[in-house]
Amino acid sequence: MVRGWFIGGFQPNALQTSAVEVGVKHYEAGDREKPHHHKIATEVTVVVAGTIRINGKEYTIGDIITVEPHESAAFESITDSITVVVKIPGAKDDKYEE
Repeated sequence: MVRGWFIGGFQPNALQTSAVEVGVKHYEAGDREKPHHHKIATEVTVVVAGTIRINGKEYTIGDIITVEPHESAAFESITDSITVVVKIPGAKDDKYEE
């Protein structure tokens, strides 16, 4: 799959749907994603392994972070980490870097 995404309205996928997007994301310590927001989707992230930082706050195993539409999110992996990310609804081209 592409960058860990495996369910959604993109190719390749394990399940084609526009209802949701799901990905398992693997990061190395120091990996970052530019601040971004979604206009349509709510993004829910579960930390499966490691420690991450979103918008300056640290999260660790078992923490769940919800980012609502139009809310900015800046991501950093503090340690090697794994997250599961769910975007509801699945909305192609709904990522706006800031």
